[in-house]
Amino acid sequence: MVQEIFFQKKPFREKKQTTRPLVYYKKYHLYHKIGMKNTISWVFPDSVKRRNLQYQRTKKWTPESIALRQQKQFGQNIMDFTDLQIERYSRHIILQDVGVEGQQKILEGKVLVVGAGGLGSPVALYLAAAGVGTIGLIDGDVVDLTNLQRQIIHFTADVKKAKVLSAKEKIEQLNPDVKVITYETLLTADNIFEIIKDYDFIIDGTDNFATKFLVNDACVLAKKAFSHGGILRFEGQTFTYLPGHTCYRCVFHAPPPANAVPTCSQAGVLGSIAGMLGTIQATEALKFFVGRGKLLTDRLLVFNALDMEFRNVNFQHNDNCPICGSKPSITSLQEYELPTCELKH
Repeated sequence: MVQEIFFQKKPFREKKQTTRPLVYYKKYHLYHKIGMKNTISWVFPDSVKRRNLQYQRTKKWTPESIALRQQKQFGQNIMDFTDLQIERYSRHIILQDVGVEGQQKILEGKVLVVGAGGLGSPVALYLAAAGVGTIGLIDGDVVDLTNLQRQIIHFTADVKKAKVLSAKEKIEQLNPDVKVITYETLLTADNIFEIIKDYDFIIDGTDNFATKFLVNDACVLAKKAFSHGGILRFEGQTFTYLPGHTCYRCVFHAPPPANAVPTCSQAGVLGSIAGMLGTIQATEALKFFVGRGKLLTDRLLVFNALDMEFRNVNFQHNDNCPICGSKPSITSLQEYELPTCELKH
């Protein structure tokens, strides 16, 4: 009797198939939603796995059937992506608020980064990693040893090399999909319109008030969206401008007197602050292309890293603004005196 009980077979209960794969091969690193079922090995409980293996033996996944599956699920745009792009940008593609269409917009986007320093470094790296199709870099400076404390796109071997060339090398190594255009010069009233005309979004990573007002005025007159950013000591601030919204002059009417505000070389700056603010500016650019979320328009985001406090200062469009008001007094660009000791963010 004991032997009969011991050898008695228990009733077989088959486990239900789960809705998501438990394991997939890391080599291909593609989610099942991408439709590349022929490159993924599903691992379910044994009973389900046996059925899957039997099904995969009878079902032949040809490139045509894979393409058709992708097209049905993601639309025609998925056909414009290579297999490597699908794998590279898979974390974006599976995001509900990005998807294939959002990634396509990012790939077609053109961003000009003004300043390849502390703010421009994280901005350029994250935009390149995201797949922004064209990144312009403008900076007339060379890499200095003091820059390496915060300008993470430059390495020790790059000292005395032009910043735009150093940054271009890193971007091309990170993502060969990105087209990098360099301008080894200073931004002036004479060249700014010619440079910004081909870009969709401008990121101000400059380190002096004269250039910040120049970027603002040119973008307002040319109806270009841009992101402002500034850092000093342990603090940072940023906002995003879209045509019809609050501009830099609505908040700060004119530059302060020369040398009235201490520079980073005089007051210092915590290196990681540049990364904190730069990544926010890069995120604003990506949100601009995807068209999702709420941009930092009509509000100034200010943070203090010592207390790790963030706050929004809300503003309204100033109808008396000299550049974007109802009766603008500034109709052409004007240049201001650069500080004698420039900020080197």
